[in-house]
Amino acid sequence: MNGGDPGARGQGPGASMRLVFMGTPVFAVPTLERIVAVGHEVIAVFTQPDRPKGRGQKDAMPPVKEAALRLGLPVRQPERVRRPEVVEQLRALAPEAMVVVGYGQIIPQAILDIPPKGIINVHASLLPKYRGAAPIQWAIARGETRTGVTTMKIDAGLDTGDTLLKWETEIGPEETAVELGERLAVAGADLLVRTLEELPTIVPEKQDETRASYAPILKKEDGRIDWSMSAGEIVNRVRGLVPWPGCYGSLRGQRFHIWKAKQAEGSFQAGHLEVVGKKLYAGCKGGAIELLEVQLEGKKRMTGAAFLNGFSLSEQEVLA
Repeated sequence: MNGGDPGARGQGPGASMRLVFMGTPVFAVPTLERIVAVGHEVIAVFTQPDRPKGRGQKDAMPPVKEAALRLGLPVRQPERVRRPEVVEQLRALAPEAMVVVGYGQIIPQAILDIPPKGIINVHASLLPKYRGAAPIQWAIARGETRTGVTTMKIDAGLDTGDTLLKWETEIGPEETAVELGERLAVAGADLLVRTLEELPTIVPEKQDETRASYAPILKKEDGRIDWSMSAGEIVNRVRGLVPWPGCYGSLRGQRFHIWKAKQAEGSFQAGHLEVVGKKLYAGCKGGAIELLEVQLEGKKRMTGAAFLNGFSLSEQEVLA
């Protein structure tokens, strides 16, 4: 399916189902909102426990919990969904189907066996490409120009279940992971509603294991820039690894984030910072990137020009 309207044939409510929803991040919120809006009965929302967040380390609710409370839905936040008492809670709820969007825990076989119509997942890639925790970020970081969303039946593997429906779209040449994530979240919500409506007639397709690739959970060190990469590769990583961990180097012993960059004409020594006019550049393999938005540790994000106004670079300044 191309990048048209993923819900084009799924506008009607269809038969209402008793559903359990499992999800945690902001990406999952549009799907929860849509299945409620079209009339499905969400009998419980399972999400991760509140976690400390920010400088004050105060407990913060996951985005899905905030949405569920706003929608008046019952919320459960087990530390481990595989615990026997949680499995029994789910069995007692007797859902017809379950919907999982970025829940953040592996669903055990004991839960997979509960809903007669299965557990349906919304995954932000064109499976079997980019299985795993960070498909949006890695698709951009690795230079993909197309991606999409897939609905699939969850099995015991990592995003290995039979696929149901897909929706495909181009990745904009300057699109960031945040921007693409917002688009795919809406598309995924519409595709999930279509999937539920057409479930009796969809023929599941097994994934081609020879085409599988992985998008592992992001680590802080993934953001450290390798200046032996080309300008295009570095710019893709800058676009892809937002909002976390971001791309960075070390400037005079302090972390120096590069939040926005573009390929530039010319070539400078790899890792060296150069100033031409009022523009800031960094050299890389066979070329250079212009640093459009940066942040020195302890300072605010700012344009490259604003950074140069307040920071005096030496002639041999290097980003380690």
